Amino acid sequence: MITRPEINDFYRSKLTEHGASAPGVGWKDKESQEIRFQQLVKVIPPDSDFSINDLGCGTGNLITLLESGFKGRYTYTGYDALEEMINTAKQQFPEGPLIKFLKISDYCQMKVSDYSVASGIFNVRNNIKDSEWESYILATLSAMSQNSLKGFAFNALTKYSDPDRMRPDLFYSDPLLLFNFCKLNFSKNVALLHDYGIYDFTILVKKDR
Repeated sequence: MITRPEINDFYRSKLTEHGASAPGVGWKDKESQEIRFQQLVKVIPPDSDFSINDLGCGTGNLITLLESGFKGRYTYTGYDALEEMINTAKQQFPEGPLIKFLKISDYCQMKVSDYSVASGIFNVRNNIKDSEWESYILATLSAMSQNSLKGFAFNALTKYSDPDRMRPDLFYSDPLLLFNFCKLNFSKNVALLHDYGIYDFTILVKKDR
């Protein structure tokens, strides 16, 4: 499962309402989106040349951080299940030798890159059962690992959120469960970041070399 129709409808409505912006891909504001991006890219050495997959790329806003935060040369491939997101991303960041966007409906469509990242794709689950959504998360992490030579990173809402602020349509992951899953299945070098002031966490997986 890459996504479900009702989840596509959620993101389609956000894009229609807010356009190419952080709220347009479901985030509260630009600042919170950038904080999350900054955690994800910690998996990449800042001086290196690299290729990167952005799974659930939305309108491609991660590219802005890559352009300003890395000294090395990079190639970027953004993937999203929504054609509207892909088209908007292409308008913001024209494709060329270093930037590509692809509509994806199956993990086999991903290309192998040095790194893969995913921001926010595990949060909105609507009425999907916890067990089914958790299986989706684990399958996605496995696909990210298979298509990442050097490492990958992802974020998720945390189950340690304040109960009065938790919403039934969102999924609050267990950071320790996902840390353990990554540690046992993908690499000895796994970091859990849960200290950046918002209600989620980031896991960095650096492949053993």
